[in-house]
Amino acid sequence: MNILVCDIGGTSVKVLLSGESERRKVPSGPEMTAADMVEAVKTLAEGWSWDAVSIGYPGPVIHGRVMSEPSNLGPDWIAFDFEKAFGCPVRIVNDAAMQALGSYHGDRMLFMGLGTGLGTAMIVDGVLQPMEAGHLPYKNKKTYEEYVGKRGYAELGKKKWHATVLDVIADFKRALEPDYIVIGGGNAKKIKPDELPDYCELGSNANAFTGGFRLWDDVAKKSETTASAASQ
Repeated sequence: MNILVCDIGGTSVKVLLSGESERRKVPSGPEMTAADMVEAVKTLAEGWSWDAVSIGYPGPVIHGRVMSEPSNLGPDWIAFDFEKAFGCPVRIVNDAAMQALGSYHGDRMLFMGLGTGLGTAMIVDGVLQPMEAGHLPYKNKKTYEEYVGKRGYAELGKKKWHATVLDVIADFKRALEPDYIVIGGGNAKKIKPDELPDYCELGSNANAFTGGFRLWDDVAKKSETTASAASQ
């Protein structure tokens, strides 16, 4: 089963096909609609063929449905029919949830994506739960992501931002009781591994693609079981 993974961001859309090693990307931006994204991906993925598509979307997704328009892209995402546009089965999740799934290695894991905002997701014993914890209130009537996201870094400066990130990590550890926390997102590179608590680890943006492939694990396992039964 060939799976095309699309990781949608405010500045670019990155794609990777299962079995390939080189990802491809195209600029996105505030004018990109859902239809524009699909056409851009089809052009970008020329020469590849796929059976299913995974999409990491920069906003809330519930039961495979986009719940709000993206803040850094164009309009017309909520009611868009991705399966019709791609002509194959599509699974769409929040982009932080997709990277969390690719970062998971057992037990209770909290994922924190430091980027434009603060993406969060938790996986407990293999069950993925997307979250919007970054929108919870924090200091002076602002939200967590206003402090540790892109805007917070610009306003606070590196030293204060770094200290705030550690404070937020401690808050989430106390509240959610994960066994470990994976720090991912574009701004994770601003933190060194030895600067984090021992229950934290740095993730990689490449894990988003691993997560996109894992979204279809149930289908792959079902196919293996069917093939095994047929051969007996």
